[in-house]
Amino acid sequence: MTTTGFDPMWAALAPIGRDGATGGYRRFAWTRTDHDLREWFAAECADRGLVLTEDRAGNQWAWWGDPDTTPGIVMGSHLDSVPDGGAFDGPLGVVSALATVDALRAAGVTPARPIGVVNFADEEGARFGIACAGSRLITGALGADRALGLTDGDGITMAEAWRAAGRDPSTLGPDAEALRRVHAFVELHVEQGRTLALDPDRSHAVGIGTDIWPHGRWRIEIPGEANHAGTTRLEDRRDAMLGLATVVQQARSYAAELGCVATVGKVRVEPGGVNAIPSHVTAWLDARGPAERAVRATVGGVLTAADELDGTHEEESWTPTTRFDAALLSRLTGILPHAPLLGTGAGHDAGILATHGIPTAMLFVRNPTGVSHSPAEFAEPEDCHRGVAALTAVVTDLCTSDHRDPGTQTEDLQA
Repeated sequence: MTTTGFDPMWAALAPIGRDGATGGYRRFAWTRTDHDLREWFAAECADRGLVLTEDRAGNQWAWWGDPDTTPGIVMGSHLDSVPDGGAFDGPLGVVSALATVDALRAAGVTPARPIGVVNFADEEGARFGIACAGSRLITGALGADRALGLTDGDGITMAEAWRAAGRDPSTLGPDAEALRRVHAFVELHVEQGRTLALDPDRSHAVGIGTDIWPHGRWRIEIPGEANHAGTTRLEDRRDAMLGLATVVQQARSYAAELGCVATVGKVRVEPGGVNAIPSHVTAWLDARGPAERAVRATVGGVLTAADELDGTHEEESWTPTTRFDAALLSRLTGILPHAPLLGTGAGHDAGILATHGIPTAMLFVRNPTGVSHSPAEFAEPEDCHRGVAALTAVVTDLCTSDHRDPGTQTEDLQA
């Protein structure tokens, strides 16, 4: 049987999908690496006697108790990564949730509600371009037809990827039954910034999330004309890469002026030859900020610049400001009275569930580097343990004091 606790699980998970040269991770949805991650999760759940199920988007749910009788308190996050991502974004929440199950049992806690651990699929959107795809699909925020038609960088559709993974794409879609089992969701995550690390007395290893900034992704197509790089005069060129440069500069300019952040972090160039003038560039714009109006204005300026280049564009995802459940937030601040309150510019599955109406909260563990989506992402082992202790305290309170009739589950958290 697997040894319980955070450290052995973290050590066992660490090698899966890791690039030996960079130390970063390439854990993309519906690949062999993703299969190995899902098998790891299933094995850890089986060793704890948890009942494992999957919903219609392939998200994995493991249950201690029967959520069809009484909706449960769910913890968890995701295991996939961005290209060359860090070890903590997502996996910290999954491993901490399983370690919390161990801690609850070691303390002799008898839950009055079922306890769930979830591994959400395709949270980063690194392969098919839409973040939080697993949670968006089951809530209906992302339509199945649109999802199945999404393509990766090799032109493989999500439908084809599902078939290659031995799955039936026709089963993908919203899953009200899976969502009905969730009374409340608490996601623990590494902080993607340095708010906790900059605390002068370093007394806070864990913070409580208040909201998620509005954010979205846009695909921009910039046309050009292919030609020989060595024989075509500069004045005769129609270089799509110059158009990309304009888009990138406009993104930086508008974001700085309007108090947002905007990033062009992924591009696809055709034909892609060193000695060929680019005939077409596809670029993806990511934009976020504290105020929705400012984010929309930033994006509007960038897309206008693309229009002037005879380009086209499409909004691939948009999430408005997400404020976590006020009653649940108040409850967490009572359980963890010294934890700082943090807003975040990063999207999370917690935000998708919160938008859908499920009482949701987030905890953040200190990141001394402040870096995320990079191998430099980090959390001290002691702080990870403090995160597990905080999550255990929260779930202990929610699963032992929140035990009225299932028909009043919403009132329990809103009282």
